[in-house]
Amino acid sequence: MEPDVSIETLSIIRIAVLPIGTIPPPLLRDYHSMLLRHHTIALSAISSFYTEHQKSPFTNQPWESGSLRFKFVLGGSPPSPWEDFQSNRKILAVIGLCHCPSSPDLVSVTESFNVACKSYSSALVRRCFAFCPGDSQLEDGDKKGENLILFPPSDKQTQEFHLQTMMQDIAASLLMEFEKWVLKAESAGTILKTPLDSQASLNSEEVIKAKKRRLGRAQKTIGDYSLLAGSPVDANAHYSTALELARLTGDYFWYAGALEGSVCALLVDRMGQRDVALEDEVRYRYTNVILHYRKSFIQEIAQRVSPLSFELEATLKLARFLCRRELAKEVVELLTNAADGAKSLIDASDRLIVYVEVARLFGELGYQRKAAFFCRQVAQLYLQQDNRLAAISAMQVLSMTTDAYRIQSRASVSKVSVNNETGSRQPDTGKMHHHSIVSLFESQWSSLQMVVLREILLSAVRAGDPLAAWSAAARLLRWHYPLITPSGQNGLASSLANSADRLPSGTRCADPALPFVRLFSFPLHSSQVDIVKRNPAREDWWTGSAPSGPFIYTPFSKGDANESSKQELIWVVGEPVQVLVELANPCCFDLRVDSIYLSAHSRNFDAFPVSVDIPPNSAKVITLSGIPTAVGPVTIPGCTVHCFGVITEHVFRDVDNLLLGAAQGLVFSDPFRSCGSAKLRHVFVPNISVVPSLPLLVANVVGGDGAIILYEGEIREVFINFANAGTVPIEQAHVSLSGKNQDAVISIADEALQSALPLKPGAQVTLPVTLKAWHVGPVDSDNAVGGGRNAASNTGRPKDGTSPSLLIHYAGPLSNSGDPQGKESVVPPGRRLVVPLQICVLQGLSFVKARLLSMEIPAHVGDNLRDEDTETESNTDRLVKINPFRGSWGLRFLELELSNPTDVVFEISVFVQLENSAKEDDSSPVQDSPEYEYPKTRIDRDYSARVLIPLEHFKLPVLDGSFFTKDPPPGTPSNNKHPSFSEKNTKAEINALIKNLISKIKVRWQSGRNSSGELDIKDAIQTALQTTVMDVLLPDPLTFGFRLVRNGSKTKAQSPVSKGSVLSHEVTPMEVLVRNNTSEAIKLNLSVTCRDVAGQNCAEGADATVLWAGALSGISMEVAPLQETRHCFSFYFLVPGEYTMVAAAVIEDANNVLRARARTASPNEPIFCRGPPFHVRVSGGEM
Repeated sequence: MEPDVSIETLSIIRIAVLPIGTIPPPLLRDYHSMLLRHHTIALSAISSFYTEHQKSPFTNQPWESGSLRFKFVLGGSPPSPWEDFQSNRKILAVIGLCHCPSSPDLVSVTESFNVACKSYSSALVRRCFAFCPGDSQLEDGDKKGENLILFPPSDKQTQEFHLQTMMQDIAASLLMEFEKWVLKAESAGTILKTPLDSQASLNSEEVIKAKKRRLGRAQKTIGDYSLLAGSPVDANAHYSTALELARLTGDYFWYAGALEGSVCALLVDRMGQRDVALEDEVRYRYTNVILHYRKSFIQEIAQRVSPLSFELEATLKLARFLCRRELAKEVVELLTNAADGAKSLIDASDRLIVYVEVARLFGELGYQRKAAFFCRQVAQLYLQQDNRLAAISAMQVLSMTTDAYRIQSRASVSKVSVNNETGSRQPDTGKMHHHSIVSLFESQWSSLQMVVLREILLSAVRAGDPLAAWSAAARLLRWHYPLITPSGQNGLASSLANSADRLPSGTRCADPALPFVRLFSFPLHSSQVDIVKRNPAREDWWTGSAPSGPFIYTPFSKGDANESSKQELIWVVGEPVQVLVELANPCCFDLRVDSIYLSAHSRNFDAFPVSVDIPPNSAKVITLSGIPTAVGPVTIPGCTVHCFGVITEHVFRDVDNLLLGAAQGLVFSDPFRSCGSAKLRHVFVPNISVVPSLPLLVANVVGGDGAIILYEGEIREVFINFANAGTVPIEQAHVSLSGKNQDAVISIADEALQSALPLKPGAQVTLPVTLKAWHVGPVDSDNAVGGGRNAASNTGRPKDGTSPSLLIHYAGPLSNSGDPQGKESVVPPGRRLVVPLQICVLQGLSFVKARLLSMEIPAHVGDNLRDEDTETESNTDRLVKINPFRGSWGLRFLELELSNPTDVVFEISVFVQLENSAKEDDSSPVQDSPEYEYPKTRIDRDYSARVLIPLEHFKLPVLDGSFFTKDPPPGTPSNNKHPSFSEKNTKAEINALIKNLISKIKVRWQSGRNSSGELDIKDAIQTALQTTVMDVLLPDPLTFGFRLVRNGSKTKAQSPVSKGSVLSHEVTPMEVLVRNNTSEAIKLNLSVTCRDVAGQNCAEGADATVLWAGALSGISMEVAPLQETRHCFSFYFLVPGEYTMVAAAVIEDANNVLRARARTASPNEPIFCRGPPFHVRVSGGEM
């Protein structure tokens, strides 16, 4: 059997890579890695090297998409007895690697290469690559034969290009040799045998059967060479013939081989394509392959040779092909069958390969424990061999299982920083990492863990690795001492001592042994505020630093009043400090600790080592001391222990986790309780820093520290008083925000604090802060509904974690004037003060919904279409009044529905910001546009109100291509009349227009004298406008209007009563105005219709009641961009009454912008524009 096989292995050409002469190992690895990059050579790349001497037997060679695949076997491999059965097992090419500076004699190199090639009689191509030849070698290189290829000294890129060219030459040579072999086999035939045939009797019946099988086997072998040549179609054809012949002759073994080759040809032909049908086909064929390998079993020769290895290999190939979590059940069944079958294999190396592949596939499935089990089987097979290399292999394989069995060495675990290990920024709580206890100490695994550790210890001893043996014995003794007998404990102690004797003095190991070390207590200190590092080179000196302790209460800080629960501990330079630790020896022998001291990873702490003797099954509390030597942080994750001849580090956290597991019943016993020690609660490992004197800032809210009660959207100003209660002045201070709802803080008068600096001891300063209440969620609103401000007073406190906090980073002088040495080596750190803003937000005025409403206001035909009183109108009149002689057809309103569920009254004001008029300076910014206010709306408690906002004022003045026209896609003709914008770009434009419109609408409220705010209506308005924003914002391409044409001397227009009036039985001159709202000229065909109150056309037919002069239809005109065109006509009304006049036009030769605005589906579809109806009231005139 062979390792790492797959279905596609049958299509891979094996090339032996042999070092010729002397090559330094790094160079050999480098040359080999260069070869590995060329494991696939495309057929299209070898055409210049390929010569067709005869007609190629590979008639379906995929020259454009096919390739030759190589497997480079470094050092070569012995010939296989199954080479005739599977041609991919042959070494078909030999590549020699030579380093010319190390082997200057090229003649000797050539001879050595030729001798090495004799071992590979199946090799069809031989090349020796000689790298870095000298000048003399380059001159003589051409005389040494074509198999010696010199690679002159050059840069790596040139060498790789040269190597690529040579590999293409080798690929072409192999392809031509394959063609020769196939042509020879087809013409003359060949004899193909396997070890299954070697012991067959030579009677006449067997000879006849062998002759019949020869043709089928030849076809199968030709299929193999076709597959190696990269022609899966030709290979499949030969495999089909071989299958039929093998079936007729009962040659089950070769039938299975041909069927296996056909599956490989199928996958190579559909390289990169994988679907359910292909998987089903491969599964079906490989099931038959396994079945026929099983049929070819011959009982008589089963003790010498058996096809079982091929059956298992096929099973592993199918399992590898199907290996994914969705098919895990099927893959597990295949792997289980392979593992069971491996027990019957004759060769132990074959069993080793099967177990390796099974373990690897279980690992790919994610079944780590099953993979670990078979890794142990591999290790046991290695341990059966009595040699050092096998023991090293067994130790390495067993080391791979330690992760699955939860007994991994700390050296194999990814390293974490010392600060994270000691919890420098978070409380060191046992509960934080209790999940590691579950993984490390599972009682049902203990016996198995002990067995694996013993096997690692045995293999390490055989392999002569004393450090690995010491590590395994230490893990075994430390974690499983309750299950080990006293004699076993003494034996492990002896193993530790013996391994240490073979190690150099001062050797360190990542895995601690004994004793167990836990933190007993730290010196008590008073409560400290947060301290942060200070970077004097930056203005924001606190950036990148973390506070020394948490602000929010943690449930792990339970304890007596006299026990420090702060995570920050301050030490002073030069003052000795003491830490109490407890040591436990739960074993039956006396434990001698040569030295133990606090392990400080920082360089500003000197620890004093002590030695101690611990009797059997006892615990002892000792004092460890040291001196801080410089200002800065001190990290003490645990203790450094020199015991059993090796130095190890004992981390406090590991023992805390162990004790927590013991308390939860996950560990066998508590080593301290078993030694008679009293139960000790968890002790925090603080972050220790050494700092000089610092200022102290305290804060309180003016008016009391109770909750600040606000309604939703309410804006209020609060005052916070700060005082320096320290002995050092504050010279630097910065205010920032943290926590949730930071948007609630609108402004902070930081200049008041900055102007008070330096803040001397005892001085005070008041800081104004402007707050805006946020929106209350559904859960919070349920709690706040019905209570009002009184309910908030009863509840007392806001919801935890919802209010923002002020962060004041402050610091004193850069130098400490009290330093007796007169100079400061380290800049003193700063501090951070957290001021929580206790904001209680009550549900206030709520926004219910927003929707669009349409309204149609017909216009009246008058003397003038323009607003005559625009200049005299107020801002409100400009927004809400509509000129009756202009009207509005399809006027859209935005309706905002508001509700007041509170017990107070609100007044609502809607502010709209409109663009500056055209008469104003166009260079003025948008933010200077005037803001108009609608009349106020009062909303009483438990009532709702609606506010209407006309959207006519937000229309764009010009309809041009800036909204529709985007970059056309490649290949789009320039004369295409369809809009070329994409849906994605259109949505982006729509969202931008909606946001711009929303930004101009503000809804503000006021309640009483001091309570005011603003409603957040952005999301609701955006939802309401999402589908109709184009109709709201974009003007129509054409607008129409009617007006009367009067003679100033004959009209009664001077009378306000007669303004816009029309008399019957008189000729009434009129004109229709057509305005072009686009930036391009429009050609159109205009028509005018006059209808009576019944909707009938009253200007046409025999019963017409209106006579007219001029043209009313088929009026062709061209309107200039942004201009108006008039068309005059006259009406003679016969009957008084109400009439409606409508103008319509058909646009000719519309452009992309007009079609996009009209949303036409076809480029030939006409664009029809219809104006709003204009009413004419005709009064009775003189006959």
